[in-house]
Amino acid sequence: MNATNPTVLQNLRIIDPSRNLDEIGTIVIGADGRILAAGSGAQNQGAPEGAIVKDCSGLVATPGLVDARVHVGEPGGEHRETIESASRAAAAGGITSFIMMPDTDPVLDDIALIEFVQKTARDKAVVNVHPAAALTKGLAGKEMTEIGLLQRSGAVAFTNGRRGLSDTLLLRRAMTYAREFDAVVSLEPRENYLGNGVMNEGLFASWLGLSGVPREAEIIPLERDLRIAALTGAKYHAAQISVVDSAEAIRLARRRGARATCGVSINHLSLNENDIGEYRTFFKLSPPLRSEEDRIAMADALADGTIDIIVSSHDPQDVDTKRLPFGDAEDGAIGLETMLAAALRLHHSGRVPLMRLIDAISTRPAEIFGLEAGTLKPGAKADITLIDLDEPWIVSKDMIVSRSKNTPFEDARFSGRAVATYVAGQCVFSLPEGAPRG
Repeated sequence: MNATNPTVLQNLRIIDPSRNLDEIGTIVIGADGRILAAGSGAQNQGAPEGAIVKDCSGLVATPGLVDARVHVGEPGGEHRETIESASRAAAAGGITSFIMMPDTDPVLDDIALIEFVQKTARDKAVVNVHPAAALTKGLAGKEMTEIGLLQRSGAVAFTNGRRGLSDTLLLRRAMTYAREFDAVVSLEPRENYLGNGVMNEGLFASWLGLSGVPREAEIIPLERDLRIAALTGAKYHAAQISVVDSAEAIRLARRRGARATCGVSINHLSLNENDIGEYRTFFKLSPPLRSEEDRIAMADALADGTIDIIVSSHDPQDVDTKRLPFGDAEDGAIGLETMLAAALRLHHSGRVPLMRLIDAISTRPAEIFGLEAGTLKPGAKADITLIDLDEPWIVSKDMIVSRSKNTPFEDARFSGRAVATYVAGQCVFSLPEGAPRG
């Protein structure tokens, strides 16, 4: 993805957490798709010869957004999502890079499949797609994969997908091996037996007559994982946490010296168990939507840096897996296109500062997973998201770019969205003038 002409974006509010920068200025993009200058000082440099100059008054420029947890159907489930369709949905949401989960069919557990994802992304994707590899073969939790070889072929993390890993000895061996390659082990803390319910355990679940998932189904495996991470010295990332005790466990583990980071899905920052209403299956997620107290605690933990990153946890499902009784429906919701807008609710409410918010969806995930992203420093690849912080819009099914439509935000009213997305200096998404606002 190389730009054909230099581009100058003028009169922007530039927010770059990698430099703790928040100022009005200009971004100059070279013909090679890299940033020549970005900041207030760039306004006086003049435009390169042949440059396309754009007045971006009223917009905010950030490093391209990075989503560290995206499920894609390809290979094996292309009817739900392909790498190409996911990339276009990502671009529409301001996301320039995402990490693809390995729970495809077949599972991404060998070099040939990692290379398949990379080649398909090079040929068809409009954003950067980074594969995560399976930590265990077939995600079965029985045998460790070839971590070193998979990392060398391009895997940026190792995970067991949606499944918990019950074999603690295997986990210790995998983390020990991963440490030798400085590889990230990213797990969803989920106890397979306690976590067998379909929504958050509590009074509301009892009213609906649905089986509950207690908080302990997350806390117990998380505390075990953190202990093993400290024992082995491995880089450990808790992919999604959802309850206040999990945030406290992360704080404690860091004080003990564990190399631990964690994420939270945008759903658990924006929604709670009451949104399920009368058995609305688009709100059936894993981990389940928790109480309002937990949602607020997650936002506060994000603001103070305990939670490092926000993920969309984009998980496309079709009509056959969602239009079912609540207990029978599959977990998951799409989120690439709404992650930014939903996150901006935390900014507008004053709960999370905008700099920290952009850090959590751009700079910090790039740092954790070693991606060339998350910065607007001169010389960096020109992956840039332009945002109108106050653009009002309503999510409608007809607007969704993803092949699947299982969004929990249908008909939601948002303020703020991505209006343009640049990858390596090329504009891969631009909100048309006069586009429908929902």
